[in-house]
Amino acid sequence: MVATQNLIENSITVEKLEWFYRTAEPLNPADKPPVVLLHGLPAQSYSWRAVMPALAEQGFRSIAPDWLGFGFSAKPDRRDFAYTPDAYVQALADFLKLLEIDRCFLVVQGFLGSVGLQYALRHPDQIERLAILNTPLTTAAKLPWKMKQLGIPLIGEMLTQDPLLVDRTLEGGGGYRVEDADLDVYRRPFLKSSAAGRSLLAAVQKLNLPQVTAELESGFGNWQQPTLIAWGKRDPWLPFEMAQAFSKKLPNAELVELAEVGHYPQEDWHEKVSEALLTFFRRQIV
Repeated sequence: MVATQNLIENSITVEKLEWFYRTAEPLNPADKPPVVLLHGLPAQSYSWRAVMPALAEQGFRSIAPDWLGFGFSAKPDRRDFAYTPDAYVQALADFLKLLEIDRCFLVVQGFLGSVGLQYALRHPDQIERLAILNTPLTTAAKLPWKMKQLGIPLIGEMLTQDPLLVDRTLEGGGGYRVEDADLDVYRRPFLKSSAAGRSLLAAVQKLNLPQVTAELESGFGNWQQPTLIAWGKRDPWLPFEMAQAFSKKLPNAELVELAEVGHYPQEDWHEKVSEALLTFFRRQIV
């Protein structure tokens, strides 16, 4: 288990819904935009617990929220939050605005990270640099059965109430064992309330991956900001070839292979993720 004593846990109410988020403040802050780190399904900001201190050591302030419906953020009823990609994009915009973050280094990962990429496309002036880790990028991306079944009526309603689904998914994405103490944190929302399972069910059902990835394919053809695509090559769900094809369409992108790393790079091998991000962020700043 990675030490997290230098991470600060926070909460803020945005449009009547509470966001939980973690921050790491550098000892010697530099005049740089903060790093915003977005997690995937069915994880939470805890997945960035080892990357954030590494960023702080190099002068970068970082913020990692739990998406609405995940981790320790609010888990609203569908009547109060739509759980669609558009709803998530707007919610993220409102969250960052309330935190007075008007420009950031954005890092996205996973099957909810695609929402972060939509946010970037719609707010390009707010993105200093973009880093993409194992996120669906093109219409070739398919939701894996392990996640797709979570959105099937009746079956999904049952599966999403099982806290062990977190173990099976996080470990299934890379083949590495996650420490029990860390799994306890991931499971806790599911043990506290059935709302965590209902939110996950809604998010999977509303993910609309074909439409989202079509937007990404067309939109990123005009993307100018420096972009890092760092890819865990052991990802069983999103092939490296997808990252290769996507990177060739971006005029200012670099592709980094993360050997022996799976779908959740920051969980599987945080040292490699931290090194890739810091090399990219520091080299690009003049």
